[in-house]
Amino acid sequence: MERLSGDAGANGGVVVEPMPGYAELFSRGYAVMLGALRDCRACGVELSRRTLVDNARITGAEVALFLACAVLWTVTRRALTARVFQPLACWCRLQPRDAAKMPESAWKLTFFSVSWSYSAYLLFQTQYPFFHDPPSAFHGWRREMTVPTDIAVAYLLQGSFYGHSIYATVYMDVWRRDSIVMVTHHIITLALITFSYAFRYHNIGVLVLFLHDVNDIQLEFTKLNVYFKSRAGGYHPANNIISNLGCISFSITWFWFRLYWFPLKVLYATFVSSLSSVPDIPFYFFFNGLLFMLLLMNIYWFLYIVLFVVKVLTGKMREVNDVREYEEYEEEEEEEEEEGEEGGASEHTRWRRGPSQLCERQLDSKTCSILRVTHQVEAESPGGVAGADASRKSRIHLHVGFDSTSKIHTNVTQKVVLEPGLVPLLLN
Repeated sequence: MERLSGDAGANGGVVVEPMPGYAELFSRGYAVMLGALRDCRACGVELSRRTLVDNARITGAEVALFLACAVLWTVTRRALTARVFQPLACWCRLQPRDAAKMPESAWKLTFFSVSWSYSAYLLFQTQYPFFHDPPSAFHGWRREMTVPTDIAVAYLLQGSFYGHSIYATVYMDVWRRDSIVMVTHHIITLALITFSYAFRYHNIGVLVLFLHDVNDIQLEFTKLNVYFKSRAGGYHPANNIISNLGCISFSITWFWFRLYWFPLKVLYATFVSSLSSVPDIPFYFFFNGLLFMLLLMNIYWFLYIVLFVVKVLTGKMREVNDVREYEEYEEEEEEEEEEGEEGGASEHTRWRRGPSQLCERQLDSKTCSILRVTHQVEAESPGGVAGADASRKSRIHLHVGFDSTSKIHTNVTQKVVLEPGLVPLLLN
């Protein structure tokens, strides 16, 4: 098994270049890239085509294996969702909205825990020195070099997963405010994985994967604890505490891994050190452009983190929640607009608006059946004496059962507080 031993010299006296600061990254990176641009007098479509043909190496068997694994991830996710994650959500009696989102987070937590652990193993339990000495990722680079088997496995797992994720974000995941950016992220990541493998930049690629996967683990673990706070008809403060701690940890590591280590370790090595080791390194501008776009998306998502912290500090948010997700009333307004465009949906059972301006929901009659609806009227006056005044409320317990094609299954219970006048509409 072949290894690039940039630390061949950990015992041989090779000096590891210290990690630069932001100022050095911007100044040297700008100067080196500008110099490379000036020296590239023949740059253009024809040179890019020749460079691609001369340097990129990826076989048809590898492409077929990638496609097969991408399909396998999709099949595996559907199987785990139907046989493990959804039954677990029903057994724990999560709230319907949380039960719908829980399988997605459970799936991602499972994958990223495995992938990040494997990347950490490669960087810290083998002889690869790329974390402590990122420039060594380009030492000894040559065209058509053999990709080490252990790194090839990491590339196959990650590349096929992001191929699956492009499909899953559109057709399987909950749609969020940043879903378009997420699809763009997956496309860029898949392009980086594919081309870095074809051009044999796999060493720096392992470091990129390691620096990004850890945040996904913390994000999905925190979201799961948010979903499990309210289950079985009760509130569980332990999950609330864990989600708060997870949010703090996620915010810190996001900055540390993606906005500190990623630019200062990876971008400095690709912008500056790569040209020192390989003066005619192919597709220099293309790869650095993709990596820079990845940095911009990391900054974009960090703004969501800052927004969350601001909401907590100003008292606008009392509990951990995903600020990327649409609020319930926003989703329902979109449904109303779609329904208006279609001229109404006669095949749906509706929750109509009451005096409290509750938004309309739709329950698909083909996949949903209301098993039992019970109601209890609790009347109270401002003075605490029971009475039938305008302040009374009705508490409705809905026991809803869905078939196997739905996201929510039997025995999920939701408590909804409704204003007077809505109960007759529901029970009619």
